Amino acid sequence: MEEIIEALEEARRLRREKADWNFINSLPPKLKAALFYYIETGDIYVASRIAGLSVDEFNELRIKARVPSVT
Repeated sequence: MEEIIEALEEARRLRREKADWNFINSLPPKLKAALFYYIETGDIYVASRIAGLSVDEFNELRIKARVPSVT
């Protein structure tokens, strides 16, 4: 169980470190909140719903924000 928790924390750390925070902070509140949620959880489906985008559209936004897809 500890290994899983450590892996999740490592993924979160990588998403935080690699993200383009200047780009993220320049976005409208809805998109910014969705990216924050994704960075913290890695849940692209819920994040896309927060943003009001399809999963594919949100994935394009994630790439523009330089947030890695860590699983």
